[in-house]
Amino acid sequence: MSSINIWRKKIDELDAELVKLLNERAKFAEEIGKLKSQLGLDAYSPEREEEIMENVAKKNSGPLSLQAIRRLYERIIDESRSVERSAMNKNRNTPPSKS
Repeated sequence: MSSINIWRKKIDELDAELVKLLNERAKFAEEIGKLKSQLGLDAYSPEREEEIMENVAKKNSGPLSLQAIRRLYERIIDESRSVERSAMNKNRNTPPSKS
């Protein structure tokens, strides 16, 4: 196997792990959306989003630039907010359970 194929295989394995982690993150966002719906909160939380950006910026050691990390996380946060909103809408349309 050529050197490039070895590196591509490593990237493929890492991509599989990233997809798994992103979906796990989305499940957490879904749960947060359900809670926000119950609490009457909005999906958009600029303070929390800025906190996330600060956290990932501190953890970035490169080679991705800070701007690249911010762009990636803007997309991740945007998709997470979409999952939250979807969960919030489902929660609003679901009658309370009779316990």
